[in-house]
Amino acid sequence: MTDARSPSLLDALMPIGVLVVLLGLSVYLYGDSSSSGPNQIALMSAAFVAGLIGLKNGLKWADIEDGILAGIHMAMKANLILLAVGALIGTWILAGTVPTMIWFGLKLISAEYFYVTSCLICALTALSIGSSWTVAGTLGIGLMGVAAGLGLDPAITAGAIISGAYFGDKLSPMSDTTNLAPAAAGADLFAHIRYMLQTTVPVLLIALVIFFILGQQVSGSHDTARIAEVLQALESQFSLGWHLLLPVAFLLFLAVRQWAAFPAVFLAALVGAVFALIFQADVIQRLADPAAGALAPLKTVWTALFAGYESNSGNVALDGLLSKGGMGSMLTTVWLIICAMCFGGVLEKLGLLQRLLQSTLHLAKSTSSLIASTIATTIGSNIITADQYIAIVLPGRMYREEYAKRGLAPVTLSRALEDGGTLTSVLVPWNTCGAYMAATLGVATLSYLPYCFFNLLMPLLAMFLAFIFPPQPVALPEAVRDSLPQA
Repeated sequence: MTDARSPSLLDALMPIGVLVVLLGLSVYLYGDSSSSGPNQIALMSAAFVAGLIGLKNGLKWADIEDGILAGIHMAMKANLILLAVGALIGTWILAGTVPTMIWFGLKLISAEYFYVTSCLICALTALSIGSSWTVAGTLGIGLMGVAAGLGLDPAITAGAIISGAYFGDKLSPMSDTTNLAPAAAGADLFAHIRYMLQTTVPVLLIALVIFFILGQQVSGSHDTARIAEVLQALESQFSLGWHLLLPVAFLLFLAVRQWAAFPAVFLAALVGAVFALIFQADVIQRLADPAAGALAPLKTVWTALFAGYESNSGNVALDGLLSKGGMGSMLTTVWLIICAMCFGGVLEKLGLLQRLLQSTLHLAKSTSSLIASTIATTIGSNIITADQYIAIVLPGRMYREEYAKRGLAPVTLSRALEDGGTLTSVLVPWNTCGAYMAATLGVATLSYLPYCFFNLLMPLLAMFLAFIFPPQPVALPEAVRDSLPQA
């Protein structure tokens, strides 16, 4: 590493250019199925090009491989959660938990208010537990089922779920990114949250208005006969009741208690398996393998954990809705994340991303342009490195000194990191967040992207306000001033 040459700007741009071209071809040739293999090839090819640049600059292959392994290591937490969510979906359907959520949703929520209600419910829940992923994996699954029963657009529904979930995630003091951003910027957590309120709440209100308008356009267009058929099919297939929502309450309780996501979700999946054995004896008997003898019920719930649930109710809409889940259903997404993190890991190891960030500092002459550059950098980092944590930490580390030199409060940087890094991660198909939401909600990232109004509008409003009302310099603490390089 000591003999390696520093990368040039051309070195940094070349693998990114290759990636952009290949991903564009992938989407053009394969459409929504591009995440099922083509995007993985594009990411690995771009990582290979980056590796060749590293060899050219004097790095050893072992050094490049260390970068790849470091990137994959960062993604393992997300991959474990994905596998646990797959298991959870399978057992929660078998237990009647998801069918019960759909059943009550179809009875209680009217179509014209569904989008705005979904966004608001997810926002409040995510605010209380601090996890957009948990909200999508619990309430999101049920809401997607209700939307299907009402005949509503799944892409708009996913956009409403994600918009609400990321609002709550962004403002909750229990959220990992809400803690990470001020830590990277040197800001106080609650000062960071208070500063974000100025832009985050207005954007959510705008998103709620849009979802309300979209809901009014579908008012009266949903097929009540179809809803009745779905309700009847649910009642004929499962034993339904309020008690089957206890696994949801259990998982939300663990989230509030700040359990780590993987053990919490997997434990909730096992609780679903127990509920299936207790409350869905008829379903298990119908699905049981006679060759397993007395262990047939155990084999049925075990199968739900790895292969999911397959519905054969005769109702096409319901069967398509409930035939999902299992760890195996998440393997393509895990594959995508691993390939994406290979690319991001190589770029960080070779210093290519840092080289690009250094170039942006020369363009940021004013305070407004500095904030805009920060937000743009976090968005670019989400696209290039495929991980929102890197998109927050790396730009935060690179820009922190510049913000301090200009006398800007640390919350100015921490809010910019969240406005770009946290919110746009879910809009990138190969980012861990985008891949997770697509796999969990069953809607391709590029399909729900136009309807994630909160996530789309937030960075735009943040940049706009930076130019209209640029933050003024403040008196920096003495410790901060002393840490800056002396002229």
